[in-house]
Amino acid sequence: MIEAINRCSSSVLETTVSSSAYETVTHSGRGRNCKRMGISIRCACAAPPNFVLLFADDLGYGDLGCFGHPSSLTPNLDRLAANGLRFTDFYVTSPVCSPSRAALLTGRYQTRSGIYPGVLYPGSIGGLPTNETTIAKVLKSKGYSTAIVGKWHLGVGLNGTYLPTRHGFDNYLGIPYSHDQGPCQNLTCFPPDVKCHGYCDQGVVSVPLMLNENIKQQPADFLELEKAYSEFASEFISMAVKNNRPFFLYHPSHHTHYPQYAGVDYAGKSPRGPFGDSLMEFDGTVGKIVQTLEQTGVLNNTLIFFTGDNGPELMRQSRGGSAGLMRCGKGTTYEGGMREPAIAYWPGFIQPGVTHALASSLDILPTFAKLAGAVLPDVQLDGVDMTNILFNRGSSERQTFFYYPVGPDEKNSVFAVRWKNFKAHYYTQGALHSLGTPDSNCSLLALLHHEPPLLYNLEADPAENYNLKGADWDSVRNQIQAIKEQFEASMVFGESEIGKGKDSALEPCCIPNCTPKPKCCQCTSAL
Repeated sequence: MIEAINRCSSSVLETTVSSSAYETVTHSGRGRNCKRMGISIRCACAAPPNFVLLFADDLGYGDLGCFGHPSSLTPNLDRLAANGLRFTDFYVTSPVCSPSRAALLTGRYQTRSGIYPGVLYPGSIGGLPTNETTIAKVLKSKGYSTAIVGKWHLGVGLNGTYLPTRHGFDNYLGIPYSHDQGPCQNLTCFPPDVKCHGYCDQGVVSVPLMLNENIKQQPADFLELEKAYSEFASEFISMAVKNNRPFFLYHPSHHTHYPQYAGVDYAGKSPRGPFGDSLMEFDGTVGKIVQTLEQTGVLNNTLIFFTGDNGPELMRQSRGGSAGLMRCGKGTTYEGGMREPAIAYWPGFIQPGVTHALASSLDILPTFAKLAGAVLPDVQLDGVDMTNILFNRGSSERQTFFYYPVGPDEKNSVFAVRWKNFKAHYYTQGALHSLGTPDSNCSLLALLHHEPPLLYNLEADPAENYNLKGADWDSVRNQIQAIKEQFEASMVFGESEIGKGKDSALEPCCIPNCTPKPKCCQCTSAL
């Protein structure tokens, strides 16, 4: 197990990694020389590791080439998977955007921080509370440079109260919420001038591109957006390396959320159509980030972790992604709504392979903190350390996972519980996001209570087709019920930030106090 890579500047890293061969792995960049001997790695280090966290949007379990999609072109992510660790049982905490992102960054279920029910909007009064401790804040305490490039979606607020720069990020370039949360019918999503599919949200400001806390462009130019993101990410990495600083780069991509878009280098290049082009462009950005890590000499001192925020928006049909074998998609607590592809890559430390260990986005903060030697926040965390999985291909400290719906409340609380390989559904409810699938349960909006709970063995039946009935399974149900009751007794719901409502005056506008708003909020500039 990793013993504190952060202390590499003054001590020795020791970890166990399964390997029968003896080899020396030389890590370029800020000096890291390691010997892998049998089951241990010992490194004399000059710097703690860097972290790159990639977070896809509305990406299904079956959308990547390395997770089985026959027509997706994702060569860079596939390469990370082939040379890294691919997770088969990785979960996010919500089937929609904002709460999933809150849990990722804080290591806490969104119910604790108040990011429920649903998602935040351009004029939302609330946002991720500033007293929450994010991964960025944890790593800054150890001298890390921190940056986010892409989709925030955890609030803007009065005078930028909830922007990333108020949550531990030194640098930010991106759209502060979902890029469909503004009118898009007149915007160009594919070259030369193919308008975005659909209308998106109406009656609000067009989506802004922000640099730190200032609006750089409104509406954002989708055709040039990924190029701007790639350049920003590369410059951030290069500057951190030049200044001899460890870094944390968080890239929550807008791809592949509706409406999909792609620039000239990727439009029309995928056999999968617009969704495939958009996914391919995101994959291209991943490739450029990896290339920058190589060129700056720090690839072998960097942990790259990839996953997505929730399942695919199946109501968009071929433009909405694929959950693969998993049941339903976005908006539901079935597997397709909350089980995500995940990949961990760190050359010389993480051996190529597949893990079936149970893991979650909640576990990223404790894992990064462990590797950086940072102190964990003095709050109730729901995440656990994943280093035994990453470096030993060992078992997970996580035995359970709790599935919250889009709109959790203290009365109904958890909808489903996974314990080991078993999953019990206490409530099920479909969602408009999953409308149009052959399975009517995916879009059935009625809330159904199940007594006894539906029970599935996810190892034998990951598609949740066969309910385990009868007295033979009572002991499993009783065990899960006891776990559920204990967890719910420990859960303290924070005040709902989304329940604070909206104020159109808070919608970010590049021309303050202009009229008539939102139409007057238009500022174009080169990226």
